[in-house]
Amino acid sequence: MTPPDVAIVGTGPNGLAAGVTLARAGLRVELYEAAATAGGGLRGAALFDDDVVHDVCAAVHPMAAASRFFREFDLTARGVELLHPEISYAHPLDGGRAALAYRDLAATCAGLGRDGDRWRRLMAPLLDRSRGVVDLLLSPQRGLPPDLAAALRVAVRVLAHGTRPFPGGFSGEPAAALLTGVAAHAVGRLPSLASAAVAVLLGHLAHGTGWPLPRGGSRRIAEALVADITAHGGTVHTGHRVTTLREVEGARAVLLDTSPRGLVELAGDRLPARYARALERYRYGPAAAKADFLVSEPVPWADPAVGRAGTVHLGGTRAETVRQENLTARGVPTDEPFVLVVDPAATDPGRARPGRRPVWAYAHVPHGDDRDPVALVRARIERYAPGFGDTVLAQRGVSGRAMEAYNPNYVGGDIGCGAMTLRQSLARPTARLDPYRTPLDGVFLCSAATPPGPSVHGMSGHLAACSVLRHRFGTDRIPSLAPTRDPVALRSPGTAVAPEADDPPRVP
Repeated sequence: MTPPDVAIVGTGPNGLAAGVTLARAGLRVELYEAAATAGGGLRGAALFDDDVVHDVCAAVHPMAAASRFFREFDLTARGVELLHPEISYAHPLDGGRAALAYRDLAATCAGLGRDGDRWRRLMAPLLDRSRGVVDLLLSPQRGLPPDLAAALRVAVRVLAHGTRPFPGGFSGEPAAALLTGVAAHAVGRLPSLASAAVAVLLGHLAHGTGWPLPRGGSRRIAEALVADITAHGGTVHTGHRVTTLREVEGARAVLLDTSPRGLVELAGDRLPARYARALERYRYGPAAAKADFLVSEPVPWADPAVGRAGTVHLGGTRAETVRQENLTARGVPTDEPFVLVVDPAATDPGRARPGRRPVWAYAHVPHGDDRDPVALVRARIERYAPGFGDTVLAQRGVSGRAMEAYNPNYVGGDIGCGAMTLRQSLARPTARLDPYRTPLDGVFLCSAATPPGPSVHGMSGHLAACSVLRHRFGTDRIPSLAPTRDPVALRSPGTAVAPEADDPPRVP
């Protein structure tokens, strides 16, 4: 059998994004996936009931509405409907109170009382340059930003919120907790410059392109990516675990949607010793432990408005969230971890059946934690939704350690494929000018261990594919990602799109 032009190992969002880009460039692409279905963090499954689908990993997708890859790929035109909850995220507090981040910035500010003006001053300038902010933070992070105004606004806020113990100078607890809960998505020490960057990015998107859920679940995104790859001649092999690079060495280029540890295992003794040592020094972060519930009714939040939110952060006050996240980052297990909860049917009623609906939750726990998270998560939900336990029909827990067994890229349960520290945010996985190339001829890394890092944005895979086109196939021309079977090269990978300009022209 003739080897493909490109072999891609792993079909997480980045592996699929790389496959889309390279197949559209006219290359023969084959992808290899150890699991029975493609998608990585985008898989869904009927865990307890044949009619109720649970998101196995990711559930809410701010980046699918905002990243350059998905803006050009255009999920909506491909039949993937992104549903936007009225309230992007909520942060319950004791006493039946809650801080609410509406998609409407004015409504959010009104609900924060005397801190409303401070919240507006934080978010409104970012929203004015939102595309520049997103493209900066989802870039290769190896050159000058194309939108200097956006970069300045980001830098000022990251320094302010990443170095101060009290975020934003808020005088009330709701606003401080609301921002701290977003920063906790960095899954690491608080405060830090990396967590502040996450808060800036996700926080302003909550009032812009939103924190949407795909109708029918996250797997719809993976299905759209796979469909485009196959439509352009690519092949996806599922149930095929690649254990050594020798299995794909006939391809002109090999992309690995794996952790740095996975690269070392696949390459064996072929890696130069210095590079191998650098990968071995790569740090992995705390774990995410997963809890899934089949429930009989919506979560009975003490503040009913929380039930209208797409995502709910359970961390308590700002001080409680900071304490818990810092203990977790230090490897200290606690009984009150930071928890994210999603009731998908609150946004997508089609996910529910009479008397049955899915509830999704992640708990932040120490790296390699092997505790069943169900009791921890139930207790955290009960604190803000008394009676939740009475609605549970079935439940399942996956410990941090078991997350790695599910997906070897989640080393120690780290679903972000690497600790979100300042150094690793700027030099993932090592300090190389082109972070996607490895010292092995024709072998590239395209996972979340490369810039811009974790989340379902597709940019790590897309940028790695641009590097492949440049270095292995001698072209700086990037194919259109628009929904057409006849892609045409539109721009070079180094070409900056004018700040806030429309997307490049698309070929019908």
